[in-house]
Amino acid sequence: MFPFDIHKLAQQFVYHADQPLLFNSGFFLLLFTVFLWVYNALSHTQRPKLIFVTLFSLYFYYKSSGIYFVLLIFAAIVDFTLAKLIYNTDEQWKKKFFIALTLVINLGLLGYFKYTNLLYEAFCSVSGNEFKPLDIFLPVGVSFFTFQSLSYTLDIYRGTLKPVDHILDYAFFVSFFPQLVAGPIVRAADFIPQIYKPTIVTREMFGRAVFLIGCGLFKKAIISDYISINFVDRVFDAPTLYTGLENLFAVYGYALQIYCDFSGYSDMAIGIALLLGFHFNINFDSPYQSESITEFWRRWHISLSTWLRDYLYISLGGNRRGRIRTYLNLMITMLLGGLWHGASWRFMIWGGLHGGALAFHKWVSEKITIPDTTPWRCAGWLLTFHFVCFCWIFFRANDLEIAGQVLTQITSHFNAGVLSEFISGYKMVLILMLIGYLLHFTPKTIEQQAEEFVIKMPLMAKAICLTTVIIIMLQIKSAGVQPFIYFQF
Repeated sequence: MFPFDIHKLAQQFVYHADQPLLFNSGFFLLLFTVFLWVYNALSHTQRPKLIFVTLFSLYFYYKSSGIYFVLLIFAAIVDFTLAKLIYNTDEQWKKKFFIALTLVINLGLLGYFKYTNLLYEAFCSVSGNEFKPLDIFLPVGVSFFTFQSLSYTLDIYRGTLKPVDHILDYAFFVSFFPQLVAGPIVRAADFIPQIYKPTIVTREMFGRAVFLIGCGLFKKAIISDYISINFVDRVFDAPTLYTGLENLFAVYGYALQIYCDFSGYSDMAIGIALLLGFHFNINFDSPYQSESITEFWRRWHISLSTWLRDYLYISLGGNRRGRIRTYLNLMITMLLGGLWHGASWRFMIWGGLHGGALAFHKWVSEKITIPDTTPWRCAGWLLTFHFVCFCWIFFRANDLEIAGQVLTQITSHFNAGVLSEFISGYKMVLILMLIGYLLHFTPKTIEQQAEEFVIKMPLMAKAICLTTVIIIMLQIKSAGVQPFIYFQF
């Protein structure tokens, strides 16, 4: 008989800080298979289906952040209650008070978990005291569900959305597990109406889900994880041990890695939601094909960039208060967008660089008419891509000293003579980078044709394709390449 340890099996269902539950883990694949059986049985019901998915989502978050799943429950109760109060009162001062209260509570929680140590470090540097980081655990995905919850109360305050009648409906929206940990940030106005529609998964939805999940797994678990562990991390851990050529390729590698990491997880989230009968908007639209920094932010992390535009930039005045105020609003928005990604000055530098670039591009666009010709478009693409890569150095480096070392190696110690040795030493990394960039720059029409091909495939063929990607992923994991996410949002 095969040995069977019930205690070891039970441990799989308990939270482990070093093994958060992610879509590209074997345990999630097993768990999700069982979940789908129950979900399909309840799909024609309303309340039982919502209760089951909400409980599963809370468990999913427990497996990602432990006891901090109570934050989701707290957020659901607070924002559901305050949204009702905002909607039911006619007095403007009360509306402002309640919306201010929800902002203080949500942003206060976010600020405590993410920015306490940053503020404490600033205080210590000013006061001359020694900085010792406080032991504050950062719950996974806290930035995502905070912004998602705020979209609900802000839309009700603006009068563009009516509150849900039952707290279960709101808890379902806030905790819905496909986008809970790493986005996309789903708007209440887009998602809540879908709760009350019958659960229908068409053949086209199923096929698109398989395509997105397969693409997401390939990008996240094969390309991103492999090149990060085997190349990018090594260079950024000690840039001075590598030539400028290797540092430059590490920057290109990180640009691909972070795209495959974020967009891969978003693809999986969108695909899993489709399997459950829910539609999410696209979150990444081949951003490195952009020919300007403005276009880049229309294609990169769309759910975040549009959230910042609609709830922060426009609230600051947008472009309605003169040219200088517009540039200032862009800078403030991107500085706070950088801070949203992480509690570090380097993230603020990253955001400030992008804010300055957006303001500069807007100024140039108002002053100069750029010809719509192939040479100018290529120049715009080349400049935009390398500016974005330059900014990624500050985003990825552990501190400003490391960022400076990367730049120094590239500009002063390039040493192109090691190219052949570099290619032979990192052959698999370079092959995956080449595949990743080729796929990224594939024309949209070819990508759509590939998606339609998968949709029309027989069910067995779809299962084989997805299984193949999963097997490759698991083989990479068994070789010691563990999937991970760099930043806890």
